[in-house]
Amino acid sequence: MVPSLPILDFSQLDAGEAEAAVFRAELLRVTHEVGFFYLTGHGVDPQLTKELLAVSRKFFDLPAEQKLKLENIHSPQFRGYTRVGGELTANAIDWREQIDIGVDRKPVPFAAGTPDYWRLEGPNLWPESLPELKTVALRWNAELSRIALRLLRAWALALGSPENVFDAAFAENAFLLTKIVRYPGQPVRAQGVGEHRDGGVLTLLLVEPHKDGLQVEHDGEWIDAPPLEGAFVVNIGEMLELATDGYLKATLHRVFSPEDGSDRISVPFFFNPALDTVMPRLQLDEGLSREARGLSADPTNSPILETTYGDNALRYRLRAHPNVAAAHHADLL
Repeated sequence: MVPSLPILDFSQLDAGEAEAAVFRAELLRVTHEVGFFYLTGHGVDPQLTKELLAVSRKFFDLPAEQKLKLENIHSPQFRGYTRVGGELTANAIDWREQIDIGVDRKPVPFAAGTPDYWRLEGPNLWPESLPELKTVALRWNAELSRIALRLLRAWALALGSPENVFDAAFAENAFLLTKIVRYPGQPVRAQGVGEHRDGGVLTLLLVEPHKDGLQVEHDGEWIDAPPLEGAFVVNIGEMLELATDGYLKATLHRVFSPEDGSDRISVPFFFNPALDTVMPRLQLDEGLSREARGLSADPTNSPILETTYGDNALRYRLRAHPNVAAAHHADLL
């Protein structure tokens, strides 16, 4: 039983090769055994974190009609605002509201033979009355992309691969996404987000201080993962598990609603490759290969497909947001 998540200090990567090697070894160990950890020493400006949480509060305090102008039903790319109860996990309703913010790009024109996953490429939806949300969120995406790519390079070295083995998948057109989420309080303990494994590559989670709710599964038990001041909660997704034949572990996790009369802001950042990328399968040495477990079995969701990230991402979106799927992608249902 792991009583709490391990803590790793990102600044070790800048403290000389000996310290960097210690960090990489610990990174490999905890993501093989647990799949989740706290990351300190990451160098993100605390002021940026404060600004992000403050502007998130301002967004959720907007009148309902302003938020609903941005509702994801207006976005074929599943971007924008999702009202409470508007998303499903494990076929059950998540009790949260959120805004999804990816990379602003032009939609891909449809033509015969165009892969369906390119439907996910397109613009964000921004509130006109809160322009600072765009400024802060795009800074956040850039800062966390820097950290995430450096983590992937550390994993690559720890796994015995070239440091840049993942770079091609993320160097251009990475499909990153920030979700700014508010969990309203409930009179009884209820599903904020149902148990699941993240379907992408890597997640960095910011949670408001002193707000519990996240739990991580380990050896059949659920570990509470309360926010640690100045740290991100980091976990790998199924695409990185696939790349290592299960040596790295994509771990089940869930979130409960806060108590009645309170709420909780959390901001997960998902670092994923370009939609047309097939993640490289790493060649592990004999010792690591013996401990590779293959892909995790998921009793509540269909398993990840060994194909492009886009194929998997589109499948997840269609399942999680049936209203958007019916409005814009009925031909795929």
